[in-house]
Amino acid sequence: MNQSDFEAVGGARPERAGAPQATLGLGENVRATFDVDLDADGRFCASRLTLTENRLIAPGPDGLARAWALDAAWALRHHDHAGVGTLELLHEGRRIARWRFTLAVNVAALRFVRSFEQLIAEQRGAAQPALDPAVCGSCGAALPPDSEDCATCARELHTPPSTWVLLRLWRFAHPYRMQLLAGFLLTLAATGATLVPPYLTIPLMDEVLIPFQNGQAIDPWKVVGLLSGLLGAAVAAWGLGWARTWLLAIVSERIGADLRTTTFEHLLGLSLDYFGGKRTGDLMARIGSETDRICVFLSLHALDFATDVLMIGMTALILFSINPWLALVTLTPLPVIAWLIHLVRDRLRTGFEKIDRVWGEVTNVLADTIPGIRVVKAFAQESREARRFKDANRVNLQVNDKLNRTWSLFTPTVSLLTEIGLLVVWAFGVWLVSRNEITVGVLTAFIAYIGRFYGRLDSMSRIVSVTQKAAAGAKRIFDILDHVSNVPDPVNPVPTTGLKGGIQMRGIGFRYGNRSILRGLDLDIRPGEMIGLVGHSGSGKSTLVNLICRFYDVTDGSIRVDGTDLRQFAVSDYRRHIGLVLQEPFLFFGTIAENIAYGKPGASRQEIVAAARAAHAHEFILRLPQGYDSLVGERGQGLSGGERQRISIARALLVDPRILILDEATSAVDTETEREIQRALDNLVQGRTTIAIAHRLSTLRKADRLVVMDRGEVVEVGNHDELMAARGAYWRLYEAQARRVDGDADAVVDARVAERLAVTPTGHPGTQQALGLSEP
Repeated sequence: MNQSDFEAVGGARPERAGAPQATLGLGENVRATFDVDLDADGRFCASRLTLTENRLIAPGPDGLARAWALDAAWALRHHDHAGVGTLELLHEGRRIARWRFTLAVNVAALRFVRSFEQLIAEQRGAAQPALDPAVCGSCGAALPPDSEDCATCARELHTPPSTWVLLRLWRFAHPYRMQLLAGFLLTLAATGATLVPPYLTIPLMDEVLIPFQNGQAIDPWKVVGLLSGLLGAAVAAWGLGWARTWLLAIVSERIGADLRTTTFEHLLGLSLDYFGGKRTGDLMARIGSETDRICVFLSLHALDFATDVLMIGMTALILFSINPWLALVTLTPLPVIAWLIHLVRDRLRTGFEKIDRVWGEVTNVLADTIPGIRVVKAFAQESREARRFKDANRVNLQVNDKLNRTWSLFTPTVSLLTEIGLLVVWAFGVWLVSRNEITVGVLTAFIAYIGRFYGRLDSMSRIVSVTQKAAAGAKRIFDILDHVSNVPDPVNPVPTTGLKGGIQMRGIGFRYGNRSILRGLDLDIRPGEMIGLVGHSGSGKSTLVNLICRFYDVTDGSIRVDGTDLRQFAVSDYRRHIGLVLQEPFLFFGTIAENIAYGKPGASRQEIVAAARAAHAHEFILRLPQGYDSLVGERGQGLSGGERQRISIARALLVDPRILILDEATSAVDTETEREIQRALDNLVQGRTTIAIAHRLSTLRKADRLVVMDRGEVVEVGNHDELMAARGAYWRLYEAQARRVDGDADAVVDARVAERLAVTPTGHPGTQQALGLSEP
């Protein structure tokens, strides 16, 4: 800690540094501690602040601990900026000491401030202050008072999926309830038809075959009748089974399509902070493979499960109607199988969700590498990316192997139990036949029914696996559907017709997770005015335009457009009045015309060409092989940066926005391309409220006013000449940039001189004069 971070004040006395116990008085108790991880210069350095019942103890710059006796005149202020937090110890408003830390320990810092304020409140005899709770950086939810873990994120990441989550799919099945009812009735009829043949074996054995062995004649009509019944039951079961399978497959495909569409539409409605904490590959896997898995479950396995339940139930009724004691023996393996299913199900559902997350990591590698293939090849990192994929794939293999060990033991165990049950039925049945309590025909029918019973029981045990897979997939889908946007639509939105573009900001503040980005910002922008936002990186410029676009909502204060709070407009209606030109323009795979008309899909070809002309893009578009119908590769592959930017400007021109946002629109192009883009921007800004961000200050000369930002606050407002005359923050930025430009120019001149010296004979009499290094 530097000496500049400490100032002498009454009540502070040096003590030997070390553990808190070394400086504690007799009977003095520690109320809170905070481990600081940076020094005053921002270097990593560990130290500890200790708060006791009447003192604050901290290590000093000279290796000795310092302690301040606390009373009602002391305060501890917390703030953060650009990823670094600060605690300031104040005495009657004067700063006495300061400590810096990373935001990794920000939650602990907030708890320490809470304890400090509670202590001061107790000394004043006032009520303990209520401190704003810390919030999660991923989802924005409030953190528990004594935990750094977000309950919302923990539930999504660590809560095992329950099979009951599958019942929530009824929301998507409800529109098809009549088709599902028809499918259930067909299943019931088909199951009944499959139970007829074993029952017909009883008269076939007892009234035809056994009497024939005892010398009686066979009644041909009875045989024909019984065989006809067997054939009819088989044909009926086939026809009903086909109708059931076709109907339910059609319904399940529609349920899956509705699930995919609803999930994607909900995903599009979520705010940007949700996407900031998610990986592209994971979201793609959820909407793609998870919905496919649910669709397969609904079309095949759910149908099999329903058939199995009906078959087991109806078979049990028939068995008890034939012989109750033999039926009870048949049910002997059921408790053991039920216990095994319960035991394995819990392991399977957690295992399958882990497999889904690991598979999401595999797709994340693909989603990172394929779009960035140019960077991968430019830095010759193909082998590195291949290793990344191999490592992710290996983890996926290990997780699957662990689950397969459980599953491979469970399935044969169930089969063994059913075989043992069948053996017990045979033994008990033979004993009953020997006592003439049942006939051979009854035992034969029983064995046939038991084969169906145990077969369906074994099938149900196998369905446990796919059911848990579907439950894991459904949980990951509903994690998206249950997420509420942080930028909600109002219940009664105000119409946006006649929007002029005047913007008023009053005391706005914004926090992203635990980071404070903007605080107490006030600014008025008149309709049609061009505002330039300038400032160092991290000063809050992009955050401010994100709030104006309502990609996020302000934490404090309000933003009003034409006198109406931004949050009272419907999000989609309001954004139709905004044009956005980014530093890195994003183009979709499709034609040039489709990209220009993205914000106005119904635009005519004449409107598209007019927008391209105004953006100075018409000439280079005509030089393409198919002109406006030329295909643009993914993310604009095949076009230069300047060409992509001018298409982006044409896209903004076509929607005719009232508010225009230019975010470093010319920073990534050469000087000649910048002139072309600047001419296009001159057409774009006319008659519109324009907010332009630029580090290259010369590009903002035409702005009506310049707004200088620093650490989330507006520090200066005025035009170029006024701000240069004030010799404040803008003047320092401008001078620093001018010196950098002059240095670059001098470097170019030196390089040219060196080049000419290298190719000119230095002994020639005209050398110095030719290079301009001496007078003629």
